Amino acid sequence: MNILVVNIGSTSFKFRLFDMADEHVIAQGAIEGIGRSEAQVALWCGAGTAEQGVARVADQAAAVAHCLAALQGWQLRIDAVGFKAVHGGDLPEVVPVSPEVLRVMETFADAAPAHNPAYVAAMRACAAQVPGVPLVAAFETGFHRTIPAARTTFAIPQEWTEAYGVRRYGFHGASHRYVAEYCARELGRADLRIVSCHLGGSSSVCALAAGQSMANSFALTPQSGLPQNNRVGDFDAYALLTLRARTGLDLDTLLARMAREGGLLGISGVSNDMREVLAAAAAGHARAALARDVFVESVRAYLGSYLVVLGGLDALVFTGGIGERSAEIRARVCAGLAFLGIELDLERNAQAQPDATLSRDGLAVRVLAIRTNEELIVARQTRAVLAAVAA
Repeated sequence: MNILVVNIGSTSFKFRLFDMADEHVIAQGAIEGIGRSEAQVALWCGAGTAEQGVARVADQAAAVAHCLAALQGWQLRIDAVGFKAVHGGDLPEVVPVSPEVLRVMETFADAAPAHNPAYVAAMRACAAQVPGVPLVAAFETGFHRTIPAARTTFAIPQEWTEAYGVRRYGFHGASHRYVAEYCARELGRADLRIVSCHLGGSSSVCALAAGQSMANSFALTPQSGLPQNNRVGDFDAYALLTLRARTGLDLDTLLARMAREGGLLGISGVSNDMREVLAAAAAGHARAALARDVFVESVRAYLGSYLVVLGGLDALVFTGGIGERSAEIRARVCAGLAFLGIELDLERNAQAQPDATLSRDGLAVRVLAIRTNEELIVARQTRAVLAAVAA
């Protein structure tokens, strides 16, 4: 069975085609800059064929067509398409795409405006361009439905929670699920207490107990939780009233500026890329150092909170672009935590290439850097849900 897994942003389209007989990648590719005059296209096939360059890709439907044309040209079969979808509200974690699924995704488009509309457009384009091929949505929010209500409920009028779905959902479900499964296999235990730090352009921290999500730093929208790229993270909503009064800007303008100019970029004034922030901080840039420190302190705050949620810790995992590659961020997050059994081996941390153990031997808590594989999780989920439908 060949399963095409699609990962979409507002201006990006990424895919991997898996042969599920042995779960290896047959083909993969990315289109960046959709809707611009020149989109960057990079496609690869295991047979050695590749396409790289620029092309006019007007929208997600055109991106779907470009991907499918490449796969057809390479004579690769598609038996199903799995979408690494973002916000599904209270839908199950993995479901066949249907008009009702699309309706719910559109309902939550205001909570995930950079993702849900793009996914809906791509799903409709796939349905039109490969009729008869099963389409499956695997929602990032679904993995976190095991979080107790006491950790998902806002202190707001209950009508807003019940009628409009305003509560904490959590995201990065496929990544945190992969971490849970990897650690259970690597450590040989199913009852592990794990804090999973997915740190990258989009970042979250998750408390995992026996493979299930117990808490996640994201709330209703991806703008919440840790400060990250252009995202502000946790923020006092009433501060907007102060800003409105003192700047004269309306609410929509303030929110747009927060989304465009907030996060690491807003604090540092340098970049929304942690690599550039760290380089500037090392060169003595005070605001870049502050952005780094705010990010680290936020991760540490969630780590401390989740130690209480879990009642202890067996593994601390770093994944995502920053988590996998930045020895400095890992070291700063773990600094001074030996009293909790968390202590890095400095040489291992400096030299680590995922997948690797970073902690000293013999400690209570294993610290790891893991290269996450969200697409593989979605491929497995797609296969499973289609098998259940066929049974």
